[in-house]
Amino acid sequence: MAGPCSARLQGEAAALTAALRTLVNNPQFSDVTFVVGREQQKVFAHRCVLACRCQAFQGMLGQGLAGSEDSPGSIPPQGPFILGNVQPEVFLAVIEFLYTNSVTLNSHIALEVLTSSVEYGLQDLCKLCVKFIKDTLSVEQVCEALQAVVRTQGFHELSDVVLARVLRSDRLAVDELDLVQAVREWAHVSSAVLERPVPEVAALPVRELRLPLLAPSELTTLESHNQRDLLIPVESIAAAWRSHALRKGSGVPCRLCRPRRGTRPRDHHRYLDPHAK
Repeated sequence: MAGPCSARLQGEAAALTAALRTLVNNPQFSDVTFVVGREQQKVFAHRCVLACRCQAFQGMLGQGLAGSEDSPGSIPPQGPFILGNVQPEVFLAVIEFLYTNSVTLNSHIALEVLTSSVEYGLQDLCKLCVKFIKDTLSVEQVCEALQAVVRTQGFHELSDVVLARVLRSDRLAVDELDLVQAVREWAHVSSAVLERPVPEVAALPVRELRLPLLAPSELTTLESHNQRDLLIPVESIAAAWRSHALRKGSGVPCRLCRPRRGTRPRDHHRYLDPHAK
């Protein structure tokens, strides 16, 4: 006599996705609330969905659940959880992905969603964001938006080749001193991950830093910091000092003397202008 047989049969995935999409930010039956961004917009969700899809949320929600039993001042299991440093549109894109395994992106939020995907450990969302950025955004558009993520974990995830390419742009809305600090932080993270010296991992991006744009006092501080990690070749710093001494960008590639969109004005910049009299 034949034994019982069993099989797992797959229904229509699109129908399930459509049904779950109706639950995104739907207060009906929700059991956790987030207050998001400066706007303090409420976003409604379901603990079981977030916890089973994302370990970061599992930890966040689990802490709230455990703490509520012992400490009256802790966050109750249903929240609200305050997320002041993320735009509501960006957070909702993350929530949409967790519910539907798809995401709606546009050029204004793609980079920030990418950053959030890294912070929440959502590799599949990260891949979708990278594909969207590669397919739809130019390097210049990425550069314009980069100031929003330059201090984030997402910035630290950039490869040296991509970072160098971004740093070549005149349209970066970030001051050079801030870029130097951001590259230094990126280099130390990359050095630890790749187990290679800081100067080695940072060689390509550092070539694109526009050191002649820095004021003498800033160069002095930079030299002091550079003694600790040798991030920037001594020759590059010497060339920047030479441009100050000669009051022109002598011996320095023209692109390294050109202010970016976000460069703060400094007195010596007029000497770097090749059209200046």
